[in-house]
Amino acid sequence: MRCAIEAERKFVANRRQFITAALGLSAAAIGGPAAALAAMTYDEAVSASRAPLRAAPRDRELVRFATLAANSHNTQPWIFSVRGNVITIAPDVARRCPAVDPDDHHLFVSLGCAAENLILAASTLGWRADPVVDGDRIVITLDEAPAAASALTEAIPVRQCTRAAFADKPAAPEILRQLENACREPGVGAILITERAGIAEVTDYVLEGNSAQMRDKAFMRELVDWIRFNEAEAVATMDGLFAPASGNPALPSWMARPLLKLFFTESGENKKYREQLDSSAGVVVLAADRSDISHWIAVGRACQRFGLQATALGLKYSFVNQPVEVAALRRQFATRLGLGERRPDIVMRFGTGPSLPKSLRRPPERVMRS
Repeated sequence: MRCAIEAERKFVANRRQFITAALGLSAAAIGGPAAALAAMTYDEAVSASRAPLRAAPRDRELVRFATLAANSHNTQPWIFSVRGNVITIAPDVARRCPAVDPDDHHLFVSLGCAAENLILAASTLGWRADPVVDGDRIVITLDEAPAAASALTEAIPVRQCTRAAFADKPAAPEILRQLENACREPGVGAILITERAGIAEVTDYVLEGNSAQMRDKAFMRELVDWIRFNEAEAVATMDGLFAPASGNPALPSWMARPLLKLFFTESGENKKYREQLDSSAGVVVLAADRSDISHWIAVGRACQRFGLQATALGLKYSFVNQPVEVAALRRQFATRLGLGERRPDIVMRFGTGPSLPKSLRRPPERVMRS
């Protein structure tokens, strides 16, 4: 067993060296912080990426906090560029997920999430951030302003998507009011569902969508490609879905991949989702007035604020987006919610729950371009 684990470590190390060579990078080219990060343990990498916000270097710190945003499959599909007091966030199309996100809806929601983090962090450092959507980019202009710390900014390095059962406790009316207020964004509506019957209806759509996805070979290949089965594999890429962050054990890849078909089953996953939703205090659905890039980005900003507000209030949350990801189900779900022609964009459950291992993020040097 020890030999097998050692072989796995050597494979990951060789893979990291291959990727570095293929990109034409060296430790010096990547830069000190990124090179140091590559040698860290998983916990050290988490601590480095989620350290408290510092005043300098300003641009690197703002980008670091932006990358802590929610994003689909933790692909981190963003590229940041900085010129003076203008920061641009553009999509990294090499990190899109065509199976689960064929129209790039989630990609642009992810960019909106990153922009919201950056805007909040900038305010804490004494900069007013003015975001403008320019085609498929978000252009953020910074102007000096009085520093304004907030509970949402403090929640940025703590926030995580918690895929686990919650404590089956209702949320107080004041908590619900704060969560609903956090979603307020021009052009975006929020539907808050806390009644058990309503949550049960959402659960039915989630399970139907999950079944459809797990029967879709392209979806499953894409999902498995982004799973990081152990700490060494996760640190080698600094992205993807870390298995223990979903409550699963860390295993060597050579062992985990063959076992996946035995334990990662449609019935098993549906059982998990039913338990997770049954134990949640509520569900929120975000829906924009229109279905285009600028509105998807606006949904991302509202989505991120919801997650940060939940975190600041001591709650946990996670995405249950199957009803909006399966196109054949999306229209039925919209009709049931009374959305008319509007598209349901994001579905999240929330409640009191446990902390799980946090996901990794690539360091700013790997997502910033000159």
